[in-house]
Parts: sequence; structure tokens; C-alpha cells
Amino acid sequence: MIEFFSTNGIALLIAVPLLSAFLTPLFEKINRFLRNLYIIFSVIVTVTIGFFVSYTIFVSGTLVYTLGATEPGLTMPSGLRVPVRIVLVADAFSAFMILSSSIIFFVSTIYSFGSIRKGFGKYFSLFFIMAASVFGILCTGDLFNLFVFIEILSISSTGLIAFRKEKPLSLISAYNYLIVSAVASLMILFGIGILYGQYGMLNIAAVSRAIKFSFVDVFAMVLLIAGLAMKCGSVPMHFWVPDAYGRAPSAVTAFLVVSSQASLYALFRVSFMLFAGFSLIQLVALAIITFGLLSMFIGVTMALVQKDIKRLMAYHAVSQTGYMLLGVGVGLFSINTTFYSHGLLAMEGGIFHIINHALYKGLLFLTAGAIIYATKERDLNKIGGIARKMPFTTIFFIIGAAAIAGLPPTNGFASKFLIYESVFVFNPLLSIIAVIVSMLTLISFVKIFCSAFLGPEREELKNIKEVPKPMLVAMSLLALCIISFGLFPDSVLKAIIEPAAKALLSQGAYLEAVF
Repeated sequence: MIEFFSTNGIALLIAVPLLSAFLTPLFEKINRFLRNLYIIFSVIVTVTIGFFVSYTIFVSGTLVYTLGATEPGLTMPSGLRVPVRIVLVADAFSAFMILSSSIIFFVSTIYSFGSIRKGFGKYFSLFFIMAASVFGILCTGDLFNLFVFIEILSISSTGLIAFRKEKPLSLISAYNYLIVSAVASLMILFGIGILYGQYGMLNIAAVSRAIKFSFVDVFAMVLLIAGLAMKCGSVPMHFWVPDAYGRAPSAVTAFLVVSSQASLYALFRVSFMLFAGFSLIQLVALAIITFGLLSMFIGVTMALVQKDIKRLMAYHAVSQTGYMLLGVGVGLFSINTTFYSHGLLAMEGGIFHIINHALYKGLLFLTAGAIIYATKERDLNKIGGIARKMPFTTIFFIIGAAAIAGLPPTNGFASKFLIYESVFVFNPLLSIIAVIVSMLTLISFVKIFCSAFLGPEREELKNIKEVPKPMLVAMSLLALCIISFGLFPDSVLKAIIEPAAKALLSQGAYLEAVF
């Protein structure tokens, strides 16, 4: 059994949720209780496979799974004979992202059982498709299939953003997201098409060996990086984030954070795998660093003026994406330079921040959903004194707010400190900007805490009560992870962060496994 999952795990990670998406409506026709049992079973199986695959990769190395021919059978225009197949590849960086996505997928499912009141079967069908597409992005070794999974993710996410179709703003947000996703996907497809036209190959490892960095290749690089930056919500292509994050059901919003990080994974994978050998790679790195700085500063300043609690947190999601781009951008810049050791440390900080952001931003969106669920209000000016009625939600919010502001002993402090320390050696000004953004983030969440949780109790909110237990359980799991990662950062770094950073920075194991 263990050997079976070791061999087929990365394929099952995509196949199980995809199959569940189609079977869930059938079980709903039979019996709702049976449907719920099947959903729980499918999620547990998917998450178990995700954890097992991640553990196997961290212990044994890169996994490769081939669907199709194993021997060359098709002659390409370039004269190269290749087998007709789809290759799934997962290295330590993929395993790290699979682990992060699995945690949020599990927690979001629990939260959904308490927060979703109608359309349960349809909701989980889309949710399973969304999960399958995220895992597909993280495991594919093929550029065209990367595009296909991004498209599937866009369509399923659009359906979930518009899930509360009785609210016009949900439909408008979904429409805006769909338009932006279509533009980003078109840019990605054009970039992939250019590379295919040049080399007659779509396998990422094969293209990385064949690429010659001609002017046309550079144009493809610009299209790919711009399209993926748009999908991950980086400034100046972030305009879909506040609406989509703000109007989706909160469990979906938590998983949308992970889906954006899947696009971020694709951005990093393409940058390091295909273009790390480019003579002007430092210019690409500077562009990523610039995206990071703009995202950090514009995101946090826009958050300060928001009154809608979820839009405020959505802008903070944009800001936090900037830290990841900054850390990994500095790491990309350090390739083949004397700054390599500090660049590796910056990459570790940026990668550590990916999972930390998924945890604390997921928790904050769930607490925002709990507030909206209990009070039926989103405007901070109309909420006050709820700490007396919702003590557990209050505690979870404080933990999430401390983490996003980078306060010890939370996980946010651990990853941000790594970024501050390493980036300071690269350029002190960048580190100073990062610290200022964290201070502004703290101010923003103090504002939310004072507005929503403290102050006199509003008459219209006197009958509110704590949210259902599944929602509290989901929030408690994320809070526990945040504290655990903050108290034992060295263990987390050695177990999953360092292997992920080294796998991304050095693609030798990936190429060796594929070829």
C-alpha cells in the first residue's frame, strides 16, 4: 500500500478531488447525510495523500509520474523524437506548497460545514475542482498543462466567488475576476505558444535545457511573468483581489489565498527553471523585487482607509504577497554572485512566509467571516463591543493580527525576521521599507480590534452569539499552527523550508529525476 501511494501519489492528489467533484452531486441525490460523509471522507483521503506525498519527497527526493507512452514515438518539427505523454513532477518546493495547500483545504472544509447554509452539494463540487486544479498546478511538469490547470482554477474560483448569487456585488466581483483571469491566461498561453514554436516542446525540464534566450524567448518570459504576477495578485495587477476576496464566502477566501500562491509557485518555478541562466536574470529579479515593494506599500496604505472588514484584509493579502516576492526576488538576484548565502536566506524567509501567510491570513479571513456571520454587518463603523459576545473569535483574531504584524511568538515574526535580516545585507532601504509596512499593518489591525471588538456594545448587536462549532474548530486549528510555527521556527526551517529553498534555487534534482 505504501509503495502504491509512493508511486501514484501525485496523480491521486489530482484525481481524488476531481472525482469527488463529480460524485458529490450524485450522493446528494441519494441522501444528504451520505453526501456529507462522502465529502468528509474525500477531503480526509486527499489531505492524507497530500501529507504522504510531501513526506515522501522530503525523505526520498523528487517524484515523477508519467501518464502515456514511455518510449519516443512522435517526431517534432525540430526533428526531436519524444514520447506522447503527460509528466507530473514534484520536488521539495512542490512538496512544501502541497503541504500548505492541504492544511488550508482541510480547515476550509471544516469551516464550510458551519458557514454554508444552502447549495451545499454545488458548493463542494466547485470546491473539489478548485482543490484539484491547485494541486495540478503544483505537480505538473508540462507548460501547457500548467495553463490548463490555471484555467480550471479560474473557472471554479469564479463560481465560488459568485456563490451567493442573490447578492449583486458577488456577481460583479466574480465577473471582474473572470475578465482579469482571462487576460492573464491569454498572456500565459501566448508565452507558452512562443516557447513551443521555438523548441517544439512543452515539458518544463526539456525547455529549460533547450532555451537559448533569444529576443523571442525574452518576450515569452515577459508574458509569462506578467500573466502569473496578475494571477497571484501582485501590484499593479492586483485590482481583482479586493472584490474577489471580499465577496467570496470566507472559507473560499481562505482557499483563494492558496490558489493565488499556486500562481506564485508557477511564477517562481518558471523564473528559476526556465530563465535562471539568462544573462540579464538580475533584471528579472529586480522586476520581481519591484513588484514586491509596490505590493507591500500600496496594499497596506489602501488597507488603512477601508471600512469593509474583508476588503481591508484583502488589501493586506496584497501587501503580504510583497514580502514573498521580495524574499524570493533577492534570492533570484543572488544566483552566481557573492551574495549567494544571503540570497538563500532571503529565499528561505520568502518561502517560509508563503505558508505563514496561508495560515494567518486564512485565520483572519475566517474570523472576518465569523463576524459577518454573527452580526450580518461588514462595515467596521457599524460593529462594536462584540468581544463580550464572541470571546473565542476575539482570541483567534488577536493571534492572526499579531502574526500578520510580525509580533513574537507567532509564525509571522519568524519569516519576517529572516527577510529583514537577509535583505538588509542586500540593501538596507528595502529592509527599512519592510519594517515600516509591518508597523502600518499593526496600526491597521489595532483599528479593526478597537472598532469591532472593543467599545460600547451596540443595541442592534446585543443578541449576537458565538459562531457554530465547526467554524470555531477550523479557526482553532489555524491558531494552533500559527503558534507552533512561531515557537519552533528552527524545526520548521530544517524540515520543510530549507529543502524547498534549495530545490528552487538549484534545479539539478528536478532535471535529473525527469531525464
